[in-house]
Amino acid sequence: MKRGGSKNPIAFVVVIVSVSCFFVLILSIFRLPDVSFSNGSMTSFNPKKITKIPENDARIGKFGEIMIEMLPQDLPFTIFVPSEIAFERDLKLRVNNSLAGEKADDTYATLTRILSFTVVPWKILSESLSYSEEITCDSLSGFKLHISKDADKRVVVNSVGSSRVDLRIGEMVIHVMDGVLMEAEFEQSVRSDDGDEDED
Repeated sequence: MKRGGSKNPIAFVVVIVSVSCFFVLILSIFRLPDVSFSNGSMTSFNPKKITKIPENDARIGKFGEIMIEMLPQDLPFTIFVPSEIAFERDLKLRVNNSLAGEKADDTYATLTRILSFTVVPWKILSESLSYSEEITCDSLSGFKLHISKDADKRVVVNSVGSSRVDLRIGEMVIHVMDGVLMEAEFEQSVRSDDGDEDED
């Protein structure tokens, strides 16, 4: 009797604490930053406005820019953006046709899903990584990211190397990756969609 009665309250408390922690995490990630005053002027949060990416950083590509625009610049995110080549090779997304007509909605849904795998809610600069150690952290979706740096000073995440590192837009740090970081289940669904298209 005593044992059976003690399990239920403990399980209840564990569930309540887990749910509370989840909501606190979500609110802390997506909270609006406070309005601040600097030199007598007021700045406010504007998620639609994005600092123009310098021309020499154009290798971020259109799909990468769309992903970056989905995040507020005022918060310290790190995003591992796939290169334009990686989007085409791994996801069969092409700027010329994937953003046109009926395909646009599917493309935006895919980019949103990829964003959840590739964003970490704090800054990770290449200089903060050491060659001998790997750090492990969760993306916004809970996808495990194993991050290190190789001898060529490239950031490596889940065995995918970077082509550009430490790009800055607002408070964000952007690393352009030579592949797409995604869960195995999502990757399988993408491949099966490709197979369906090939059959048509």
